[in-house]
Amino acid sequence: MGTGNLAETLGRAWAGAGHTLSVTGRDPQRVTQAVDRIGRAANAVDPADFAAQVDVVVVAVAWDGLTAALTLIGADAGRLAGKTVIDCTNAIDFATGALKPTSGSAAELVARTAVDAHVVKALHLFAGASWPYEGPQDAAPVVAICGDDPSALERTTTLIRDLGARTAVVGGLTAARQLEEAAGFVMRVVAAGHNPRSAVPDVDPALLRAAPAAS
Repeated sequence: MGTGNLAETLGRAWAGAGHTLSVTGRDPQRVTQAVDRIGRAANAVDPADFAAQVDVVVVAVAWDGLTAALTLIGADAGRLAGKTVIDCTNAIDFATGALKPTSGSAAELVARTAVDAHVVKALHLFAGASWPYEGPQDAAPVVAICGDDPSALERTTTLIRDLGARTAVVGGLTAARQLEEAAGFVMRVVAAGHNPRSAVPDVDPALLRAAPAAS
């Protein structure tokens, strides 16, 4: 769901991994253009028909249009019930990293709107140009994800693996706000003129596990 850079790039990467995609959005012309750029594995779908044609929904829309986009496909009427919904949105100002006002997280807003859907927060920290990753696996990006449904987390992990990345499950959906705030931190570091990779300590988890407990 979405026609921007992230939606298109994810679509091309998943099409290359053998998936079939249904693309929808508010503007039929932009949907058609996105489908043309993704390729033959993608189909333009009317919003009213979208929910019935997909197994997993990827929400890659701007924060300001999030509720409207979910309503457009009938999420509020329960049409996504039982489906995995991967939320890639960020409630932040991308120029400054400032957090947009919201109650809880964007992912929790998706969960409140999409009645009985299984929401997973994922892929919001990476720009579209990151995918697919084709380098050595030991250097593959780690995508932090969170959600409450084990099967939805597993399905999301499989899709992220198809992008060439690894996943780290960091908790239930209540952890989503922290993940979204991390995106704001990244953008603030970028706005200050630095690479955010240099602003995060290099920590080897194996060494932490091996360290003796403090007395």
